[in-house]
Amino acid sequence: MTRTFLAFFMLAVLAGCATTQSKPAPVVGLLDVVSRPAERALQGGLRAYDDAQYADAEKQLNQALQAGLASPRDKGAAHKTLAFIYCTSKRLLECEAEFRAAKQADPSFALSKSEQGHPLWGPVYKKVQ
Repeated sequence: MTRTFLAFFMLAVLAGCATTQSKPAPVVGLLDVVSRPAERALQGGLRAYDDAQYADAEKQLNQALQAGLASPRDKGAAHKTLAFIYCTSKRLLECEAEFRAAKQADPSFALSKSEQGHPLWGPVYKKVQ
C-alpha cells in the first residue's frame, strides 16, 4: 500500500468513527406531533376545509399559524388552504397575500397542475408567481 492510500484510508476510518459517535436524531411520532397545539389546529383546519366548514377552517388555520407551526411545509399548506378559502369567497387581495406567504414559508411551495387550473384561485396564483 502506498502512504497516500493509507493516509486516505485512515482519514476515512476516523471520519466514520466521528459520525458514529454523534447523538442519534430524536424519534418523533405522529402522536408527538398532533399533541402540539399548532399542528393540532392545522389538522383540524384541514379537516374542516375538507368538510366544507370554511369559517371554522379559516379560524383553525390562522390559529395554527399563530401558534407556530414547526414545519415549513405545514406553514405552506396552511397558507395555501387559506388562499383557497379567500379566493372562493372573493377576497382576492387576501388570497394573493396567502399565496405569497405560502411561498415565503416554504420555498418549494407550488400548486399541483390541477390546482393551478382551478378557475377561482388558478389565475390569482399565476399572478403572484
